[in-house]
Amino acid sequence: MPTLKNFGGFRIMMFIDDHNPPHVHVVTPDREAKIALGDGRVLAGDVPPKVLRRARAWIAGRRPMLMSKWREFTARQEPPP
Repeated sequence: MPTLKNFGGFRIMMFIDDHNPPHVHVVTPDREAKIALGDGRVLAGDVPPKVLRRARAWIAGRRPMLMSKWREFTARQEPPP
């Protein structure tokens, strides 16, 4: 699971071959949440409000890049013939 940004107290990560909808994982030492790339809603889990605000702001400012990474990380390779 590549780390996209390390804020010190928490990280924003994306799984390879993860499921839709497009999202990132916000990970603190003791909590985790999945945040949708499209609208910033919490899909699962929870993190402290301050972490959520900072993560959402970072995501909103980088949405095109994050969607590009999502497509790169979730692209299925064709099996060889």
